[in-house]
Amino acid sequence: MTTDQVIIDDDRVIDPRLFRDILGHFPTGVVAVTALDASGKPVGMTVGSFTSVSLDPPLVAFLPDKNSSTFPKILAATRFCANVLGSDQQHVCRSLARKGDEKFTDVDWTPTPSGMPRILGSLAWIDCEIDAVHDAGDHHIVVGRVHHLELDTPESPLIFFQGGYGGFAAHDASA
Repeated sequence: MTTDQVIIDDDRVIDPRLFRDILGHFPTGVVAVTALDASGKPVGMTVGSFTSVSLDPPLVAFLPDKNSSTFPKILAATRFCANVLGSDQQHVCRSLARKGDEKFTDVDWTPTPSGMPRILGSLAWIDCEIDAVHDAGDHHIVVGRVHHLELDTPESPLIFFQGGYGGFAAHDASA
């Protein structure tokens, strides 16, 4: 067994590359999680692991990698905005996915009611307060309590599938 393999049930080994390839067949939406750092500068990261958790109380969750250099800044802010990216916002996704402090150079935003960065042109945005952070292997599960949310544009969402980006066009089931 190599160090990059995972033992399951003490007798099966799951190859990490195979695991990633298989799960890559599940399409995910792309969300930009944003906050303000201690100096008031916008920080953000892209995630493909975002979900609703509860209606009562209204909760959502995202799963940042434990090696993220951006997540500690979001955690320190205690609030975040989840921006649902549109299919025409690959540039925002790529900008917020890169390393460094200049992620917002080409990203237009305006503050949410709590002051978090709301990315202009996003399909929707969800203004949250961090409610809990749970350990989950090499990731965290961050649960956010929703304080405000709005749909900005009913366009096609940005989808990540098998290593690439695209959009989604719903068809009318009654047609």
